[in-house]
Amino acid sequence: MLELETKVLSVNISEKKGTVKKPVKHIELYELGVKDDAHSGKWRRQVSLLAKESIEKSSEAIGREIKFGEFAENITTEGIVLYKTKPGDRLIIGETELEITQIGKKCHTGCEIFSLVGNCVMPTEGIFARVIKQGIIKPSDKIVYLKTGMIETHGRAPQRTTDRASQHTTDRASQHTTDRTPQQSGNH
Repeated sequence: MLELETKVLSVNISEKKGTVKKPVKHIELYELGVKDDAHSGKWRRQVSLLAKESIEKSSEAIGREIKFGEFAENITTEGIVLYKTKPGDRLIIGETELEITQIGKKCHTGCEIFSLVGNCVMPTEGIFARVIKQGIIKPSDKIVYLKTGMIETHGRAPQRTTDRASQHTTDRASQHTTDRTPQQSGNH
């Protein structure tokens, strides 16, 4: 079975809420979210993430290519089913750490994205997070998924506090135990 690598494909920012985000070389996470992005602030939706696989489904449904950032996601991923994660789960991306705070969102009226694209997948498959550890994220950064119930133990790898029987592996580069779900299956 071919295992798909879990990584960042694109990082994107916008100056105004409700607009398409533009891909950039890297984003900088700070205590309020993504530097120079309209969604930064003291709230739980500081960073938005959407999987390439979700974008491809929407592209197929409307019959045109949708570019990374068109759904206003800050981070476009590959290899993880983001909407199957849970609030409280963590993502280690490059040198940063995010805590998932929300799955999906309510679309607001007059959304530029909906009028340009013709539909919006963020209400059902986009996720939102807050910054736990600041730093830079760029395309090709690896993503380590930490399921709720994993805790940090003073320099040792996190230990699973529940469901010890589920399959997990250790990523030696980051020294974090990772749960292989919810990764995409298939040969993408």
